[in-house]
Amino acid sequence: MDPGNHSSVTEFILAGLSEQPELQLPLFLLFLGIYVLTVVGNVGMIALIRFSAHLHTPMYYFLSSLSFIDLCHSTVITPKMLVNFVTEKNTISYAECMPQLYCFIVFAVAECYTLAVMAYDRYVAICNPLLYSVTMSYHLCFWLTVGAYVLGIIGSTIHTGLTLRLLFCKTNMINHYFCDLFPLLELSCSSTYINEFFVLVLSAFNILTPALTIFASYIFIIASVLRIHSVEGRSKAFSTCSSHISAVALFFGSAAFVYLQPSSVSSMDQGKVSSVFYTTLVPMLNPLIYSLRNKDVKVALKKFLERRSFSCKGVFCFSKSV
Repeated sequence: MDPGNHSSVTEFILAGLSEQPELQLPLFLLFLGIYVLTVVGNVGMIALIRFSAHLHTPMYYFLSSLSFIDLCHSTVITPKMLVNFVTEKNTISYAECMPQLYCFIVFAVAECYTLAVMAYDRYVAICNPLLYSVTMSYHLCFWLTVGAYVLGIIGSTIHTGLTLRLLFCKTNMINHYFCDLFPLLELSCSSTYINEFFVLVLSAFNILTPALTIFASYIFIIASVLRIHSVEGRSKAFSTCSSHISAVALFFGSAAFVYLQPSSVSSMDQGKVSSVFYTTLVPMLNPLIYSLRNKDVKVALKKFLERRSFSCKGVFCFSKSV
């Protein structure tokens, strides 16, 4: 198709979650609350792990990285969505859309591999406890974390690079609340065969590889736990994994629903609902899951609050004495 016969799109209109005007304010307040909880929860988790000495272990090192990814993942999407709730025309420029797409994919892929790394960490801790400190060294933890980001950058560079070569000359209405791959491909008047091929291949690789790693890790974990004779020992072993399993189920379930099926059979409206889970709800829920179901985090939070309370009292007494 000759691009000279078509005007190039420089601005997109985001359809958003709902076209009903009476729902815009309630949705704005809802997602504003979710975003505030996301920021407070994830920043709080990072700070708690940073300043609590007994949380300086591989497990919490990876959890801190997950919190950072969730914070960035939500920040890439939610602020723009909030602005669109309170404006008459929900627009995003081409120059804003492509960076949003790039960053979204980086952090989505990085989260997949970080969850897989956390499953491997639990496997080593439960199946090889005597070698845990040797196996999960600082250098290995660092390079596993870096590897998750590198894979995210590689995948995002391929997807965004292929999207940049497309010509958008149809309608500029994106049937989504952010710049996602499939809704953008729907707008292209260029051939999207290569793009859709790489979406399916890379999505399968970046979702199935971590998912299979997690599955294999938990097969070995369950086999090891079943060999523990005491009920208390089994309960303690499973309790260290329950939070991670919950996070994995929420994230991979919603992401797989959107990306592991051809766009021709994928409902964009259903895709938007699923996207809400892994772009806004999962980043908010992860700190809650890991704090409410983790004794170490509860103890660290209690000690941190007690230190803050004692410090405040000390300052107050000093102020009175002056």
